[in-house]
Amino acid sequence: MTFYLPGRISRRSFLAGAAVALPAAYSFTLSGCGPGPAPDESGDSDSLDSLFRISLAEWSLHRALNAGELDNLEFPRVAKEEYGIDGVEYVNSFFKDKAEDFTYLADLKTRCDGLGVTSVLIMCDGEGAIGDPDEAARTQAVENHFRWVEAARYLGCHSIRVNAQSQGTPEEQRDLAADGLRRLSEFADGREINVVVENHGGLSSNGAWLSSVMRAVDHPRCGTLPDFGNFNIGGGETYDRYLGIEELMPFAKAVSAKSHIFDAEGNEAEMDFTRIMRSVLQAGYRGWVGIEYEGSEHSEPEGIRLTKALLERVRVALAPEFQTAAG
Repeated sequence: MTFYLPGRISRRSFLAGAAVALPAAYSFTLSGCGPGPAPDESGDSDSLDSLFRISLAEWSLHRALNAGELDNLEFPRVAKEEYGIDGVEYVNSFFKDKAEDFTYLADLKTRCDGLGVTSVLIMCDGEGAIGDPDEAARTQAVENHFRWVEAARYLGCHSIRVNAQSQGTPEEQRDLAADGLRRLSEFADGREINVVVENHGGLSSNGAWLSSVMRAVDHPRCGTLPDFGNFNIGGGETYDRYLGIEELMPFAKAVSAKSHIFDAEGNEAEMDFTRIMRSVLQAGYRGWVGIEYEGSEHSEPEGIRLTKALLERVRVALAPEFQTAAG
């Protein structure tokens, strides 16, 4: 997502019970790698998955969800049956009042298990500024995220995504955000959940600044979620996306393949996916890469399929380089 709105709600204890229990591939030419066979015609799919697996961020379907055409409980089925994707990344705003509803979470988990779908992470917005200058407000924001850590643990996610929102000078914001993130990471560590920060507007879209926050937090459970598209700092200022990705990847525990518009050859028209994914793989990352289509020129289903096809083509193109290196 591109925007987040801070909000403050009271933390309630998580329910004790939570601790229990497509169409054919496109054949596009890729910038920088030339034509080649469709992904399903090249090599072993398990071998390709060893480079990265493709998940679907729920925000890709935010228009359908906001219109009531799709429900959060149905999201895993749609991901698997309509797009052939077996990893999902939730957005908390689509089940905001269900974080502590054991019956609801059990239903969602059962559906995922039945489909063979992995719950990857929960993107959390509207829970307050983790770097709030007011200590009491900062503490409240940290605690507001506890319920999402518990929900993520129950669903089998590896992470929650949060925002490093603060106020003050860059140095003050770094220290304040680091304090909140460290406290949240310490809580999440006891539940084996990571806390990942996305470049999500403001200073967080400055790769050097967000990297400095990670070094200040210095906790193994705290990392980044580099988003290919969110490098708009504000006030007309943007950050170099390729530099930003390189700066954030050493701390990455998740990756968001943001897309907006595609050209006639099926390439993302505003960025070079091959160059970005090469940086991702060069950093040693071998986890999920989440499709997050946010454009308006293509429909949501079309945008998701175009992004998936592009990622598959990039993966085939880069496989010889990185599988050889790994061997």
